[in-house]
Amino acid sequence: MQSAHPGEVTVLLQQIGNGDSHAVDRLIPLVLHELRKLARLQLRNERSDHTLQPTELVNEAYIRLVRDQARDWQSRAHFIGVSASIMRRILVDYARRRRALRRRGPSSSAVDAEHCVALSDQQAEQVLTLNIALDRLEEMSPRQRRVVELRYFGGLSPEETAEVLNVSPITVKRDWLVAKSWLKGQLRNQPVG
Repeated sequence: MQSAHPGEVTVLLQQIGNGDSHAVDRLIPLVLHELRKLARLQLRNERSDHTLQPTELVNEAYIRLVRDQARDWQSRAHFIGVSASIMRRILVDYARRRRALRRRGPSSSAVDAEHCVALSDQQAEQVLTLNIALDRLEEMSPRQRRVVELRYFGGLSPEETAEVLNVSPITVKRDWLVAKSWLKGQLRNQPVG
């Protein structure tokens, strides 16, 4: 793995935002390790035998990130935060396809089933239940939802999260505690399955 000096990732992200297609080629070796770590975080609660591996999640997320070259990248933490959000959406999409296949029953094609085996029925429902709870949290406090996304799904520290959200680390810590408590209550009260 290549190591980047501080700020190099941010400079490359800004160059990408300015249309420098060569910056993408220089960026990937610098962030690949972090994206794989992020993918492992995203998949930590999934079955060990599922077919969606961290590398595949990284690849799918990278394709979506590259399509979004017009984004005004602020920093490495911002990039990781957006990556976490994209990976979570990919897993939600998998869960939705899994649920749709289950509802269609045995007439589902093998090709459709192959795309959804990354999640068991119960795991798919848990991903969707969490997504609904996060949507509810967004209605109440968009910043708390972002804190959860950046801390839990992105693995960012309170300081990195504060940088992305342009707030103090103390605010992040407070939002994190409130949001975790609220989500636990929501998930405890939601039937799974």
